[in-house]
Amino acid sequence: MSECIFCRIIRREIPAQFVYEDEQVVAFRDINPVAPTHILIIPREHIASVAEATPEHQALLGQILLAAPRIAEKIGIEKDNFRLVINTGADAGQTVFHIHVHLLAGRALAWPPG
Repeated sequence: MSECIFCRIIRREIPAQFVYEDEQVVAFRDINPVAPTHILIIPREHIASVAEATPEHQALLGQILLAAPRIAEKIGIEKDNFRLVINTGADAGQTVFHIHVHLLAGRALAWPPG
């Protein structure tokens, strides 16, 4: 999807501060962080949301989650002390319709989140 902002970031049409990349997943710092560390982990393949994922995406979704501790370690946060959030749908707070996982860290995180 050419107009998707995350697809455009992946293609380097829009600048971002990348912190991780592999063949299927990229991660970059959120431009509007809600925690001292706020990283977005996204698949290179455009999938609008978890609700639109299919069984064919199972391995890719797992790869996104498994990238999180590697990213945490790479950027110097404790790899077992962060929160992962996936918003699905506008009412849940999803604003960019390209699956993404928020990696949040750097302060005590309250629950419920809001």
